Amino acid sequence: MSYQATTPCAIRRAVAGDAVAIEDLYRELVSDPLIRVLPEQVGTLSSSAGSFLLVAEAGGAVCATALLTICPDAMYRTQPFGVVENVMVTQAMRGRGIGRQLLAHVEQLATGHDCTKLMLLSSTAREPAHAFFRCCGFTSDTKHAFVKYRRQFSTA
Repeated sequence: MSYQATTPCAIRRAVAGDAVAIEDLYRELVSDPLIRVLPEQVGTLSSSAGSFLLVAEAGGAVCATALLTICPDAMYRTQPFGVVENVMVTQAMRGRGIGRQLLAHVEQLATGHDCTKLMLLSSTAREPAHAFFRCCGFTSDTKHAFVKYRRQFSTA
């Protein structure tokens, strides 16, 4: 699969009116009936200083999304790190370079915030996505991700 930029897209912060399109992308990413993207939450994120919910538009339609959160840290003076989640390009638009453009935008934001690194989580079953992330310079050679979902939290 080629990851060359062949389809130009506009990348911007999501606004409340994008909630339905983002929810559709998330449902394509994860089969979970509990997914619900609230326009109010998208609106809140659109003005956040530390979280960037991004969308990519091609042909006038939202076709991709990613969330970047800037996390304060103490390890390197005041430099934060970034966490990237929910990277999704709709199936119909994959292989056209939109994901690469989206992640390049994420990197620009992280650089602008002086982040020391970007961390990205991806489901273990999404092997084509892993190949794509590697092509974009991400590696899984030095870190392992661990996740504990809320339903697994102890209540005691």
